[in-house]
Amino acid sequence: MTAAVFFGCTCIAFGPALALYVFTIASDPLRIIFLIAGAFFWLVSLLLSSLIWFIAVTISSTKNESVQRGLLIFGVLCSVIIQEVFRFAYYRLLKKANKGLMTISQEETAPISIRQLAYAFMTLVMVLLHVFWGVVFFDACETKNWWALIVVILSHLLVSGLTFLNPYYKASLAASYVIMLLMGIWAFFAAGGSCRNLKRCLLCRDKDFLLSNQRAR
Repeated sequence: MTAAVFFGCTCIAFGPALALYVFTIASDPLRIIFLIAGAFFWLVSLLLSSLIWFIAVTISSTKNESVQRGLLIFGVLCSVIIQEVFRFAYYRLLKKANKGLMTISQEETAPISIRQLAYAFMTLVMVLLHVFWGVVFFDACETKNWWALIVVILSHLLVSGLTFLNPYYKASLAASYVIMLLMGIWAFFAAGGSCRNLKRCLLCRDKDFLLSNQRAR
């Protein structure tokens, strides 16, 4: 039972992200470079966030519940801001390196299982949200659409607050999925998608799309 729960939760949390990698990244070495670079920036941002959190907890050794909650809010706020700053830094790096890279490329009880499933679904939504946030963020930087950057940052703060500060975890999960759906639709259109080409792709009527996949194989 433990193994089944583990593999089930793992597939829920990382299955869609793995599918995105296989179908959109794995066949292109340049995209793999972009993926590794993006992962490095994200890990550095988490390292800085963890360092700030460690310093804050070390300085404040009180066990007062209100103080601890304030520290948690401060940690979430700093983490989101640092991640968004590094996302922008990654965007600027891609802009500067774009020409050069293009040249080169030519078992458990039921309650525990339910909690694990909830964590798996939250991991899934966070992975996909970071993908969608990245698309919208980069598009906003390209088009100088600054209000879209604000929406990305505020929605990141909202989801982080719902995840770490809200005691009603199920409601937080549902709200996070609504935000993910909205951001996914926004990212789709920001990336140049339309209802027409989505319909043609789903019905396998997009000849250019099919030909490009055949060539990649």
